[in-house]
Amino acid sequence: MAENSRFRKTALSMRKYITVIIFAALAITLALATFKQVPSGHTGVIAVFGAVSERTLKPGMSVVTPFITRVIEMDNRLKSVEAKADSVSKDLQTIESSVSINYRLVPEQSALMYTSVGQEYENILITPAIQECVKAVTSKYTAEELVTKRQLVGDEMSSLMQEKIRPYGLRVEIFNVVNFSFGDEFNKSVEAKLIAQQSALKAEQDLARIRIEAEQKMVEAEAEAEAYRLKSQQVTENMVMLEAIKKWNGQLPEYWAGEGMVFGLPLR
Repeated sequence: MAENSRFRKTALSMRKYITVIIFAALAITLALATFKQVPSGHTGVIAVFGAVSERTLKPGMSVVTPFITRVIEMDNRLKSVEAKADSVSKDLQTIESSVSINYRLVPEQSALMYTSVGQEYENILITPAIQECVKAVTSKYTAEELVTKRQLVGDEMSSLMQEKIRPYGLRVEIFNVVNFSFGDEFNKSVEAKLIAQQSALKAEQDLARIRIEAEQKMVEAEAEAEAYRLKSQQVTENMVMLEAIKKWNGQLPEYWAGEGMVFGLPLR
């Protein structure tokens, strides 16, 4: 009898412990279902019985109706994606473009994004939009213009990209054209153009050198001609003086200077 009594007391105690544990587990489960923690940089989209509400939860702890409410976390942090796109330029050159884009989901549009696209919006929206924008813009420029007007091309791609993804609550923060790669035909034409420009520059430099050398020769020739003239003049004057000396009769003139005199000797 005593043993049966102790057994009943032990069983009763075990049932009490189990009951307490069950109620504690239910309380914990209820608390977890009632309080939802939304991480920083995210928005909580509320779905009640599968129907998405326009009301969203901000980062932090929030109270929701337990068991019937589901909270979907939408990432609003800055994201980066780099993609490549094949296209054709205005002059029918094959272009491989590499672009990088930084974007984010606007918190107020998180519910709209979830209902219209879902959480895989990068693969569904961003990447295809990059391909479309690159092809649309590069087709308006020649291959050479894509290089010389790279900033303008990038700005136009960014504007078109913004226009396409804005209705879904996405915003472009930074758009960069990382690189343009051209086909062999264009590379060869660029090389040929560079060679032609270098040849033209060399010809221009040679022409300038020849012109300078010719001018130098003209200056030298003028200098030589002037020297020859001065030398001829000196010779002529010497001959005139000698002739005057030969004609001198040994008598001094009555006046020393005057018209028609060379070194004080009269000319006759």
